Amino acid sequence: MTSTTPPLSQRVKPTLETRFHIDYDWWKREGRDLRAYLISHLLPEQRAQFENMREEAPIDWVDPATAEVRQVDALQQALAIAVRDAQFINERTALVDAIFRVFLANGNKPLTPVELGVEISRPAMTILRTLSGAQVYKGLRPVAE
Repeated sequence: MTSTTPPLSQRVKPTLETRFHIDYDWWKREGRDLRAYLISHLLPEQRAQFENMREEAPIDWVDPATAEVRQVDALQQALAIAVRDAQFINERTALVDAIFRVFLANGNKPLTPVELGVEISRPAMTILRTLSGAQVYKGLRPVAE
C-alpha cells in the first residue's frame, strides 16, 4: 500500500506565527477563475473595461524612471493602480477579500495573522481561525516551509 504525505497545511495546525500567502496553484487545482476574482478587486471605474475581455491583453507600459516601453498584462497594470487607492482596503471590505487585497498590494509577501491584523485592523485570532479552518478561502494558505 502506498501512502501519500498530506500537504503541510493539513499536517501542522497554523498559529499566530504561521505565514500565509496566496497559493496561485490552488486556483488551478480547484478549477477556479482567478482572473474573474482579480477583476472584482479593481476600482469600479476600471472594471468596465475588463468585463467583456476574456483573454489577457498586453498593453504598452512606460517605465517612469527609464522611459523604457514594455508590454505588460492590462489586468496586472490595473491592479497596480487599484492597490494605491485609499479605499482599496477599508472597514467595509469583507475579511477574506481584505486579506487577499493585502497580498495583492504587497506582491504576495507572506505574512502572519498578527501582521495581517495590523494591515486590515482586524483581530489576529479571527484571521487565524478563518485561514486555518477546513475550507481554503480564495487560495489563502500557509506557506510551506
